[in-house]
Amino acid sequence: MIHRQHFLFLQGVCSPFFSALGGALRQRGHRVQKVNFSVGDSVYWRQGETIPYRGSMSGLKDFYRVQYDKNKITDIVLFGDCRPVHRPAILLAKALGITVHVFEEGYFRPYWITLERGGVNGNSELSSDPDWYRREAKGLPHFDNGQSFPSPFWKRAAYDVGYNFWAGANRIFHNGVRSHVPYSPLTEYLGYAKRGAKVKFNASSSRRAEAQLIAEAKNAPFYLMPLQLATDAQIVHHSPYANMAEALYEAVASFARHAPPHTRFATKIHPLDPGLVDYRSLLKSWACEFGILERVFLLDSGNLPALLSHTVGVVTVNSTVGASALLHGRPTFAMGKALYNIKGLTFQESLDSFWLKGRKPDAQLFKNYRDVVISKTQVNGGFYSAAGIRLAVKNSIEKIVPKSFALGLAGNTSSPNISGKVLGHTKK
Repeated sequence: MIHRQHFLFLQGVCSPFFSALGGALRQRGHRVQKVNFSVGDSVYWRQGETIPYRGSMSGLKDFYRVQYDKNKITDIVLFGDCRPVHRPAILLAKALGITVHVFEEGYFRPYWITLERGGVNGNSELSSDPDWYRREAKGLPHFDNGQSFPSPFWKRAAYDVGYNFWAGANRIFHNGVRSHVPYSPLTEYLGYAKRGAKVKFNASSSRRAEAQLIAEAKNAPFYLMPLQLATDAQIVHHSPYANMAEALYEAVASFARHAPPHTRFATKIHPLDPGLVDYRSLLKSWACEFGILERVFLLDSGNLPALLSHTVGVVTVNSTVGASALLHGRPTFAMGKALYNIKGLTFQESLDSFWLKGRKPDAQLFKNYRDVVISKTQVNGGFYSAAGIRLAVKNSIEKIVPKSFALGLAGNTSSPNISGKVLGHTKK
């Protein structure tokens, strides 16, 4: 007997990905509905059967209870498990035994996206026991970087602008809904324009600083702290810090007091940072406060693989760059709740001790960790290009729908929304 699931899609990424995934699930005989919390949600969902939410945030729990019961929901699908509109949905779904599918940016980018049941990042249900990864890795294939596909940045930017173009109308159609973004799209875009000009202006000085750090790394080793977005859920919900600047100050203060005097501290700004925080001024002020101005470097841009290949250690809150640092065999310290913050991978003592005692990760353990995490939580594909979306939809279906059901259908799999060859691993 074929099991027909009933999916309720909540808020998705700013692209047609959720619409394509919903359409593919319908082609396989499932029922799909969508809750829209903004006009942007409506613009990108082209599958019908929508439920607009126009109430207050306090009314979400009752709203979800009614929808789950009335429509016999078996699964909910969403992007970002810390968004205010999603927290009550997840808590109630778990209490009622409804399966929760959470999408997020990939743990291993650029050709993987995350799809986990229950929660992602700090809410992931993956173990922190290194021996668990060693056991689980037995019999798994060794995953490479996945099938590649073009994904130009302008496409992602265009989708974002297209989604937020209608933001002003939300006050009319979704007035009670609170966004997970603390500032308006216009503020963000003006910040991007200003930062873009600043990055271009500082490009030559950033290249010189990077070249100096790498060239002099033997005699003046440098530690690297890649910055995350100031209001990212990873910072706000999965770390002890209110924002990125607070974490950066703690790292600079610890470095100044405990790192060897011949070492340097380099900070690289996130490529998607909207420029609303003046890290350059903050870092200069703190470096002067601690008397280490000549030892502190800020990079507006830079070649991350090259920096990781030459740094003596990486300090992060919980950035995915931490996983890249482990891949490069760099001693790594996680200041927040990171998926890879596991004994044998990251430094488990204090930040103050890290500068002197940091150790390289266990390479075999990291290989086991990566294979297990990809096998259980990653989908080869992307959110922002036609090729990436086709691949992501095809491979997401295989994780969302029970295999017995997928094999039992004689449905059409030639749709452009779900076609694509499954690649991304090599046999051990």
